[in-house]
Amino acid sequence: MQDRPTADAQLEAQLAALELEMPSLQLRAGSVFALASAWAQRHDAIVAATPAGLLGKMEVRLRRIGIRWGMMDGTRMTGQFPVLPPRGPGDAS
Repeated sequence: MQDRPTADAQLEAQLAALELEMPSLQLRAGSVFALASAWAQRHDAIVAATPAGLLGKMEVRLRRIGIRWGMMDGTRMTGQFPVLPPRGPGDAS
């Protein structure tokens, strides 16, 4: 008997493939319009395959990918900042 991937596993695979494809999509696209069209096609295919119960989470994840690649408005984070420890024993701020 062959194991069939679950819908969640298939969606995870589609997201991973999208992340891996973005650099080559960006290089191959002849214009910003072509890149935006390629992104929109993949975005819409993933959204269409997402069950209603997971749609909100999937849209958030797609938005993060879109922000990272300049396909969606949002603040891009290019580095992480560690939390600073308190200055003294009584300073919790």
